[in-house]
Amino acid sequence: MSSSKTKSKAPQHKPSAQEIQQQYNRFQNDLQILASKIGELEQEAEEHNLVLATLDEALTDEPNRKCFRLVGGVLVERTVKDVVPALKTNRDGIQKVIGNLAEQYKGKDEEFENFKRESNIRPASAG
Repeated sequence: MSSSKTKSKAPQHKPSAQEIQQQYNRFQNDLQILASKIGELEQEAEEHNLVLATLDEALTDEPNRKCFRLVGGVLVERTVKDVVPALKTNRDGIQKVIGNLAEQYKGKDEEFENFKRESNIRPASAG
């Protein structure tokens, strides 16, 4: 009778070594893509900070001073007082996206660690 109980359970598919390797590579690739995008956006936010630091002085001294801004591949003339709020909004949006991507990275990394634990994957010993 005990044999009928074991047969009634749905058989679980045990992934092959090749499937485990493919999943492992996918996790690594996904994490690498997220880290790369976070790095790009952090660099862009830093560039915004540098420009804002430069324009802040002009904003207090000469708010109507003309400056140029690249919008959709077109260089447009604006005043400092018009450009600074737009740059701050862009920078804040970039920082929000960075936060979201960092959360995604953290979740994917935890998922990867669980996968490695479940698949009994251990780092190779150096020696």
